[in-house]
Amino acid sequence: MRHLDLRAADRAHHPAPGDAVRQVTVVVPARDEELLIGRCLDGLDRARRSLRRHRPDVAVEVVVVLDACTDGTADVVARHGGLTVLAVDAARVGAARQAGIRHVLERAGTDPRADGRVDDVAHWVTNTDADSVVPSSWLIDQLALAEVGHDVVVGVVEPDPTELATDVLARWRGRHQLVEGQAHVHGANLAFRMSAYLAGGGFEPLPVHEDVRLVERMRLGGARIAATARVRVRTSARTTGRAPQGFAAYLDELAHGGPVADAG
Repeated sequence: MRHLDLRAADRAHHPAPGDAVRQVTVVVPARDEELLIGRCLDGLDRARRSLRRHRPDVAVEVVVVLDACTDGTADVVARHGGLTVLAVDAARVGAARQAGIRHVLERAGTDPRADGRVDDVAHWVTNTDADSVVPSSWLIDQLALAEVGHDVVVGVVEPDPTELATDVLARWRGRHQLVEGQAHVHGANLAFRMSAYLAGGGFEPLPVHEDVRLVERMRLGGARIAATARVRVRTSARTTGRAPQGFAAYLDELAHGGPVADAG
């Protein structure tokens, strides 16, 4: 289930000096995505350049986690410069997201498994998927929300309308209110302070719903959450995906008229 009531968490906050972001880590798990990851990385490059123009004081690192890849994903990634690449063999998206963040922390000499070791409100971590494309304003929009006091940004994921039948797209739109306070959680468009991530216990090494479970724990821990339609990502409208019960499976259920769980 990818639905949470985040309205109570999306309240007004006053900016604090410690809320300024100085470092951004983008984590992209990829499992056999040679056909789609190129456009994902192109979109991230545009977002990085756009943020650099607006906020040259913010350092941005993109970490691509190659998860049990058996195709040419690694070759496509190698053709893009300026990336940190990590290979794992988990075959679970939650484990891949976890590994990407852990790599950054351990490289900095911080053990992410030690409770209370890090309270880094200036380090912003944002997540997308290898089959998704972010807009050029993606990072700018997130930091704008972070720097008015939010700890977590839960954004919208929209299927690519050029890849979806008109009737299926209409069904999807009928089930999604793309407004402020929207209640759908997607790992392909989820961001948070490193401090909030660690306080929430991090991603679990799950094949699905690692995103929802993390957001729920952060909410219960008092994290300030912006559930917003301002931050959007476009994702592939394929109906066969890498994660069971994920976005692709949800679109497949919509397309074939089966019982549709509130999952995407």
